[in-house]
Amino acid sequence: MARLNLLEETRFEKLAVSVYKDEHIASIKVARRIADIIIRKKEKGENAILGLATGATPVEVYTELARMHKEEGLSFQNVITFNLDEYYPMHPEAKQSYVRFMDEQLFNHIDIKRENIHIPDGTLKKEDIANYCLDYERKITEVGGLDLQVLGIGRTGHIGFNEPGSAPNSGTRLVTLDDLTRRDASRDFGGKENVPTKAITMGIGTIFKAKEIILMAWSKKKAPIIRKAVEGEISSSVPATFLQLSDNVEFILDEDAASELTRFDTPWLVKDCNWTPQLIKKAVIWLSGTINKPILKLTEEDYNSNGMAQLATEQGPAYDINIHVFNQLQHSITGWPGGKPNADDSQRPERKEPSHKRSLIFSPHPDDDVISMGGTFIRLVDQVHDVHVAYQTSGNTAVWDTDVLRYIEFAIDFKKSIGEDISKLTSIYEKMRNFLKTKQPNDIDLEEIQEVKGFIRKTEAIAGARYAGLKDEQIHFMALPFYETGKRKKNPVTEEDIVLTMELLQKIKPQQVFAAGDFADPHGTHIICFRIVEEALKRLKKTEDWVKDCWFWLYRGAWQEFQVHEIEMAVPLSPQEVQRKRHAIFQHQSQKDRPVFPGDDEREFWVRAEERNRETAVNYHKLGLANYEAMEAFVRWKF
Repeated sequence: MARLNLLEETRFEKLAVSVYKDEHIASIKVARRIADIIIRKKEKGENAILGLATGATPVEVYTELARMHKEEGLSFQNVITFNLDEYYPMHPEAKQSYVRFMDEQLFNHIDIKRENIHIPDGTLKKEDIANYCLDYERKITEVGGLDLQVLGIGRTGHIGFNEPGSAPNSGTRLVTLDDLTRRDASRDFGGKENVPTKAITMGIGTIFKAKEIILMAWSKKKAPIIRKAVEGEISSSVPATFLQLSDNVEFILDEDAASELTRFDTPWLVKDCNWTPQLIKKAVIWLSGTINKPILKLTEEDYNSNGMAQLATEQGPAYDINIHVFNQLQHSITGWPGGKPNADDSQRPERKEPSHKRSLIFSPHPDDDVISMGGTFIRLVDQVHDVHVAYQTSGNTAVWDTDVLRYIEFAIDFKKSIGEDISKLTSIYEKMRNFLKTKQPNDIDLEEIQEVKGFIRKTEAIAGARYAGLKDEQIHFMALPFYETGKRKKNPVTEEDIVLTMELLQKIKPQQVFAAGDFADPHGTHIICFRIVEEALKRLKKTEDWVKDCWFWLYRGAWQEFQVHEIEMAVPLSPQEVQRKRHAIFQHQSQKDRPVFPGDDEREFWVRAEERNRETAVNYHKLGLANYEAMEAFVRWKF
């Protein structure tokens, strides 16, 4: 019976999928499977032939394998490896090379023989690549083929660097990279313009020959492409769908990467559900959007025809369910994000008391506050709450080098105009210019350049917060140590990061805390900053009574919004408030027009923010609620 239930739950899935709580647990499972292959082959006196991947996804797998070698005596003497791909052109010593990546993440930490390591050569002459690729395939065949091929997946659906349009029988070859793939790699290269346009990759046909294939994916960022790969039709536009043709493939996912699979996203379509209030809300909103009807117009027939008959039967009649969900949504809307004084707050998202709250907004970067919740920020100030903003990092890696020179030139001219000595500043300026002339992508800036970039972001943040109505003593710059590396890769969070956050919280004793709730990228600054705030509040809750009355609200950034069923507080903005928010964002001049790290969205930050807020308002209106100009959305986090 259990087997039948599983088949029913996974009937939309066209290949084997295993889901683990998080990437740490999943990575240990994959590492154990690799170790078992190595040990089994060694017992037979044979070599284990492994196909390996690069990128963020397999890093914990490699860390665990290195641990097994050091602590459990796992030997790699009988292991031969073939990596999937390499950028072209690419020198093996370059920071972005996969040769260097594999050495740093795995090979330097185990006892593998160097002659048993094979990684595509990014230094070849173009005319030599075709023969090299044939020889790469021949070497795999000569050693008996791959016992296991480890894969990640790109947001285009690429496996290896087999981009959309790749054939299912393709072999190792030189390919052109998709624009989205290059945008995703832009941080590693200091800008998309520095990312190679080509790569050498194993083909899909080569991958198919492996005796086992494991594709791993972590985080919500990968959830949309995972759903296409697992449940979609086979198509060259999503190369990973070709894996549906193999009997030897397994997708290993964390819960976030699996979250858009039917059995997790809309479970009522595949099984009987335990209808919790949150699941009812999600299902009714889904039904309204699916058949394009306002909630209060949904009928019993709509429920029955769209996989929700169980809900109507157990919790109905349908109209009562509609009314209940509609009221929940209506009660999430408030023009009083700090609570409405002297009002019945039993059905409002925030408490009325104290009528004037201390609100602390944590902003991971110096512009996240106004981009993400600028309208709510301004309204809290207008409604006479004691609002503070804390900028958790300097954001000094996201300023153009040309801005640094421009500001120093301004400082030199200003000092000149008031008769001050400019010799020291001129010397620093020349040092900066000489450095920037030979600076390579992702080189760490001089300390003086880092400081100037930090000053630029700081003064813009002050201007934005002042525009929102804050006094200077309500603006706090934390410069958390984990961030201050001068490079894209940040340090691990330390006790100092948490203690600094605890000290600020103890100083302000807020009744409201707002923090970034962007969890799509598990290695991003936003989620790191969130975890620091959460840990600080958890610790303080054990010893300080004020924390028990502190509500913790999450907002989202410029790229993403909460789904409507998740939203617990929706703050409507008038056209005038949208304009005020826009002007607050405009104070961040270094991020305007074209920021250093724009992500995969070409729009300016203020445009993204406005369109996201308008879309939230439109979504509420489609469900049958009032038609607002825009809305900012929040979810309360129970820490």
